[in-house]
Amino acid sequence: MRFTPLMYVEFMNSSVTSTVTEFVLLGFPGSQDMQIFLFSMFLGIYVFTITGNGAIVCAVRWDQRLHTPMYILLGNFAFLEIWYITSTVPNMLANSLSETKTISFVGCFLQFYFFTSLAATEIYFLSIMAYDRYLAICRPLHYPAIMTLHFCYILIFLCWAFGFLSYLVSTVQLSQLVFCGPNIIDHFVCDMDPLMALSCVPSPITEIVFYILSSLLIILALLYILGSYTLLLIAILKVPSAAGRRKAFSTCGSHLTVVCLFFGALLVMYMSPTFDVPAEIQKIITLFYSVITPFLNPLIYSLRNKEMKAALKKVLRLE
Repeated sequence: MRFTPLMYVEFMNSSVTSTVTEFVLLGFPGSQDMQIFLFSMFLGIYVFTITGNGAIVCAVRWDQRLHTPMYILLGNFAFLEIWYITSTVPNMLANSLSETKTISFVGCFLQFYFFTSLAATEIYFLSIMAYDRYLAICRPLHYPAIMTLHFCYILIFLCWAFGFLSYLVSTVQLSQLVFCGPNIIDHFVCDMDPLMALSCVPSPITEIVFYILSSLLIILALLYILGSYTLLLIAILKVPSAAGRRKAFSTCGSHLTVVCLFFGALLVMYMSPTFDVPAEIQKIITLFYSVITPFLNPLIYSLRNKEMKAALKKVLRLE
């Protein structure tokens, strides 16, 4: 049946009294014992993530040896991971022990905005971290002149600025849609697909704008990072000493591991059809790039980097 303008007006008039004012985030269903287990698990992950990434931030801030572009970028990346996991997990913890599992209309779209904006910011940070490693290994003589601290701080500012501007229009468009019920979101976070499914009036333009932007952002960033690491690998293989190759692989391996984990989940979630994927699988994929990656970040960077391990020991022991 065709949805005419007159029918739209009548629909709007009839649904004014039933406009949604809050949403229900189902999260991960299960018995009370299961909810307590999930609460304990996610609380442990959250505390470890905050502590581990916070230690990296403190190490970069307090250790003069780490006041270089590579570690300043890493410190900002760790700071970003703290906020990224905070955009989802605290609400998950509250919902695990809640009977209603509700989130306000405004709260849902604020979560969507910060969740998508911080993900975009992470993509930008991973790109400039790849650029930093490319300069350091492929153009070592020019690196100090190009990657100055001033230029590094400019790149950091641009990452945060573009990250929080990227999905502003999509968030505003999504929040202007009509939601008249039902209000149950089978997810643990307010994301595009479940919110679009609840809209009473189809809005393909909003969905198209969001997925075109997401696709361009993910594909272009991933191509750039993979291109940078292809050149890096070629340059590393030309290093004459085995010790030099090991150090280069160790430095770049940490970053590449995070790239694979983060982009791998994003590609599955946003670059492949999800309409026939069960909701539980979508939740696990989202959990992987929004919770697991920030959780693993301190382990990946601290275990593979001698300078960072030494600085973290100094911070944790308060030496």
